[in-house]
Amino acid sequence: MTPNSILFLCVANSARSQMAEGLARQMFPCVRIQSAGSRPSQVNPYAIEALAEQGIDATRHVSKSVQDIDPASVDLVITLCAEEVCPLFLGRAEKLHWPIPDPASDDPDLTPDQLRTRFRAGRDEIRHRLERLRAERF
Repeated sequence: MTPNSILFLCVANSARSQMAEGLARQMFPCVRIQSAGSRPSQVNPYAIEALAEQGIDATRHVSKSVQDIDPASVDLVITLCAEEVCPLFLGRAEKLHWPIPDPASDDPDLTPDQLRTRFRAGRDEIRHRLERLRAERF
């Protein structure tokens, strides 16, 4: 079944779900794409940079709360948490889980280049999974 609306969820709505939102909007222009988190913060600048490398402008993206999403407006929910507990989404939407490690880190020993590498890896994994979703559903 082809979804008319996809919601990407993680905890902070700052990295993985933001990258998924940007990539999915590029790949599925006729589908309503949203992202949110259980504890929204702010969009990570490395996520914005990783998307820009793919020609996607995420400079206007903002972190959003899952509480602000109308469950009736979502056909498919994709959670992206790996190590942390993913937010719950109540509603009748189909649910998929893509455990992708969080590229953001508080480790002070990581260099900007190492963080870029982590974000690119997460972005590329999300793109790969979206390509599979497109092949299966669209």
